[in-house]
Amino acid sequence: MPAHIMARATQTPVTVRMFTQRFSATRLGARLARHLAAHRLDVWGFPYGTRSSNAACAIVAELTANAVLHGHVAGRDFELSLATLCYADIAADVGTAAARPGTLRIDVADTRTERRPPQPGGLAVPARDAEAGRGLLVVSALATRWTVLDRHPIGKVVRAELDL
Repeated sequence: MPAHIMARATQTPVTVRMFTQRFSATRLGARLARHLAAHRLDVWGFPYGTRSSNAACAIVAELTANAVLHGHVAGRDFELSLATLCYADIAADVGTAAARPGTLRIDVADTRTERRPPQPGGLAVPARDAEAGRGLLVVSALATRWTVLDRHPIGKVVRAELDL
């Protein structure tokens, strides 16, 4: 095949940056996770106060609060992971790659297995006067996509992704 005619490119995600930290499953731990996420994003080039940073920090705040309130197991921490993924368009026959902006992935893991949040399609809107139950609706509104995954050997991970 001539070099100027390229085969169909495939998209391969490549992790560019990663941050993982465990926090105590307390309100203070959730607050610290949000502050460290904002700092890490700023270091990675998503300045404080920008749309991407604000959305990511709101998602981190909701997911870590849920991990503390609903995923807490005595003596166990929760874990926050942030990763930026870049998608490289790789031409199979030429072996060239062109990087393009990708995704910010936010994972919050806890060790509780019996209390799982609903999947994205199963969210119910709480009553107008309800004082709780809107956290995952906020995540759903801000994130490009989100899901609940099993965490091995025990627990669950709530993953939210923002396309950049």
